[in-house]
Parts: sequence; structure tokens; C-alpha cells
Amino acid sequence: MALDPRNGRMKTGGVIILFCAWLAPTSSQAQDLSPRAYVITPIHSHAVTVSYSFNDGAVLADPTLPIEDAKGRFHLPTLSYYHGYSLFGRSSNFTVSLPYAFGNFQGNVGAVNGQVSRSGLADARMRFSVNLMGGRAMSLKEMMSWRQRFLLGASLTVSAPTGQYDPARVINMGVNRWGFKPEIGASRRWGNWMLDAYGGIWFFTANNQFYPGPSRRTQNPIFATEGHLSYRLKPRLWASFDGNFWVGGRSTVDGEEKNNQQKNSRIGATLSLPLTRQQALKCSFSDGAYVTRGGDYTTITVAWQYSWVGQDKK
Repeated sequence: MALDPRNGRMKTGGVIILFCAWLAPTSSQAQDLSPRAYVITPIHSHAVTVSYSFNDGAVLADPTLPIEDAKGRFHLPTLSYYHGYSLFGRSSNFTVSLPYAFGNFQGNVGAVNGQVSRSGLADARMRFSVNLMGGRAMSLKEMMSWRQRFLLGASLTVSAPTGQYDPARVINMGVNRWGFKPEIGASRRWGNWMLDAYGGIWFFTANNQFYPGPSRRTQNPIFATEGHLSYRLKPRLWASFDGNFWVGGRSTVDGEEKNNQQKNSRIGATLSLPLTRQQALKCSFSDGAYVTRGGDYTTITVAWQYSWVGQDKK
């Protein structure tokens, strides 16, 4: 639904503003900062995570558009489930996440101000990961005597179009398309220090119900990298310095190419705190280091995790 004119505000101006704001949630797929994503866990391990993320900042769009002070502030509670298992003798796992988003976006075109609020289910994510080198599948007892050195893994992340979407609205919680990200990740430990590095590419299907519907929007692949340097203070208590960079993602609507290629990076930090034997609290902070298009957000995330290891049925 386009922004309705109020008090003489221009509807077309509001549409442009909201299109600018729409860039923020749709570009978030490349912004991941996930330290220790390829560290292995015992087979039959499970974890339930409840997280809350607060995002606040500017939205940068096509510089040829007459838009000023475009901003977004949104919240993203997420429920996730993790399971570790053996795949051909290698340590493997899958994670499924279901987010819910709500927030506000606003901006100015000259003296005209536009703003909108949205809430609803966002697109679900599934991630499948397998170790390729350095991490065979192990039980909890075997892992007690194992020490990590070098790990090499691969993963596939899938973004499914489960979020709320209405082609008559410029801003939606979902993006009405599939996303696929194959990735390679390496992890190396030296004593209490650990260095992680990942590289992957996001591929997207077309959105054939793009605003104002039924326009067709396609997006070029996005190449994304991230790195993390972490230090373990004691078992399950660690802190990391995080950074990433991604480039690409220029979109086309009904054959017309847009000037919205992204070339962005973020930096941040993460702290993981054990609460009990099965519970942990993770806190993270990140901010835009270099942003050309999309959301230049300051992000604060708090996550509570409950984990357990099931019994071997053999």
C-alpha cells in the first residue's frame, strides 16, 4: 500500500521515500556477522535460540533520487533451532530460523515528509553445513578429548519467501523470492585464539509481483565475505571482533536497470557468556564501516540459547 497523502503530502513523493526505505530490509541478507559458524559440535546436539535485534540508522538509495534524511528503525525477534548430526562420517548440522519484524521508515522529498510502519513475519532461513576437513563426526565423549586446529567446511543457506508480502505495498516484511547462498568457511585455532574466514555468493530468484504489481524485479548475485578474530577466556566464555564486506546486487525492474549496486562493509564485536551448563547468552554490536546503498544501521543483538545433547540410539 503506497503512502496515503496527508495534509497535502504528495503520494508520489511518499512512494519514492518508501522505495528508498525498502532497500534496507532487502539488502540485509548479505550483512551477516556470525563468528564460529564452522566450529563443530557433537552428533545428536540440539539448541533452541531466541534472539532480539534492534536496528537504527540511515537508508542510502540511488543518489539521483531527490531523497533526504531517509531513516529506518526496526526490531527483529527470531526463533531458531539447531541440530548436529553425522553425514558420511563428517560433522554436519542444520539450522532453521523464523524471524518477525516490526518498525518504522521515514524520509523527505524536498519539504514533503513520508513515513510508514510495518510488522509481520519475515522470510525464514535454513542453513545446512558440513565439515570437509579437520572435523569428523564425534560423540560428546569423544569431543571431550579432541582439540581443534584447522577446520574447513561448506554450507548452503536458503532464504524462503515465507514473510508477509503485498505487491501493492512498497515496504514488506518479506521479499517474495528465494535466495541461495553457497559458502566455504575456514577456522583455525592457536591456543585460546581463533580466526574464522568465510566467502560465499547470494543468488536470487525473480520477484514477479514487485510494486505496484505485477512488475518483475530481478537482482544480480551478491558476493559476501566475513572474518572473525576471537579469544576464549575460559570454556564457553569468549569474545570476538567481527567484520564483513559484500558487493553486487544491482537490480532490474521490468527490464530497467537500477543504480543500486551495493558495496558495503560492517564491523562489530560479539561476547558469549555461559549462564548454566545448558544455557548461554550472546550479545553483539555492529555498525556500518562503509555503505554505498541500503541500510547504514547500528545493530544491537541479544540472544538466549538452550542446548542439549541427545543419546546415541545405537
